Amino acid sequence: MSSDAILTETLAAADGLVMVDCWADWCGPCRMLSPIVDELGADVDDLTVLKVDTDAEPGFARRFDVMSVPTLLFFRDGRLVHRLVGARSKRALLAEIEALGVAVA
Repeated sequence: MSSDAILTETLAAADGLVMVDCWADWCGPCRMLSPIVDELGADVDDLTVLKVDTDAEPGFARRFDVMSVPTLLFFRDGRLVHRLVGARSKRALLAEIEALGVAVA
């Protein structure tokens, strides 16, 4: 099974909100955002965090129209429900997650 198929299966099976961090190794803003994304995954109970290297998974990037990185994709029940392009502060991301119906502490 391809990595793209595994990602799709994981998105469909996940409970609650899933945030996919689309990044690339050469991207400076992606490196700045990465620790914030990791913190959110640890701090927010009803949030699943996945990371996708768009250079390694171009099919995934194409399917979800990821034209630049960093891009954060939010899924619920396997469906894309929200997209953010560009780096954000932790506070701004918490507000976005809360607006999507997930309680943040």
